Amino acid sequence: MAQIALPTSIGFLAPPALHNERGEMRTVGVEIEFVGPSAEKTIQALQEALGGRLIEVDPHSFALKDSAVGELTVELDSRILHPGKAGGGRKGVLPKVAALFGFAASYLVPCELVTGPTPIDRLQELDRILDILRRLGAKGTQDAPFYAFGLHFNPEVPRRDAHTVTAVMKSFVLLNPWLRREVSPDRTRDFLGFADPFPSDYVRMVVSPDYWPDTPRFIDDYLAANPTRNRDLDLLPLLHHLDRDRVRAVLPNEKINGRPTFHYRLPDARVSDPGWSIAPDWNRWVAVERLAADREALDLVGKTYLAFKGEDKSWANVVEQIIR
Repeated sequence: MAQIALPTSIGFLAPPALHNERGEMRTVGVEIEFVGPSAEKTIQALQEALGGRLIEVDPHSFALKDSAVGELTVELDSRILHPGKAGGGRKGVLPKVAALFGFAASYLVPCELVTGPTPIDRLQELDRILDILRRLGAKGTQDAPFYAFGLHFNPEVPRRDAHTVTAVMKSFVLLNPWLRREVSPDRTRDFLGFADPFPSDYVRMVVSPDYWPDTPRFIDDYLAANPTRNRDLDLLPLLHHLDRDRVRAVLPNEKINGRPTFHYRLPDARVSDPGWSIAPDWNRWVAVERLAADREALDLVGKTYLAFKGEDKSWANVVEQIIR
């Protein structure tokens, strides 16, 4: 698996598939949680630095269109504070109540910054956002150890076929003990229950070299073992996009927005750290895609895992040797 770096000094690596099925550069969306500056103050600073057109959705939710790094949204991360959104509440008095409550809650509820789909070869530009947040005094994981501030990646799938999705799932569950160790969230993250690991029986089924289901079976197997969004790699948005009716038959009321992306959730956004970049976490995701693209290596690692008798922390050491 060759090490191909994107043209940037930060060191963002390129996945093996740079283009989607239409031959276009794949995109990735990024989500970052932080506390400190208000959503309004944050979006104003972003506009000043990056240009663009500012739109107020409600008193605690703002969008920035046509900025130098594309579309951005910043809002307090609580649906009850955004009554205009689906499921957020009724129109009328409630928006006023939500706005007032939001100003009080802004000292406790984190803000979430979400980028629009960004071409993978421009991903390094999003690190500019971190500099802006730091200048504003935004704080993250290291400043509030009892809250799991999230960093999420939403990379577009290179192909929407069952083989591609299965290969990535195989690779992810095989590498996940190493991924979790490398992220190194505070021990409080375990206490807070950020994301449960995939069930061991499901992992052993998936990593078998004989497991290459069609899309309906893959979705059925996933839903049977994981009827929840509480996973490091949340596939429900992708599966909802591929077969909405199949997913809704099992999860009729779950908050799921279908989209053709993987949803990789990390519990560690160190926003105030002047040395923090999203590059290392992105590069670990690239390691997942690289193993997924190498069928021979994927089958070999799967067989090795099935024969392995040690604990996850020992398997992480094995995976580290494979990756490096």
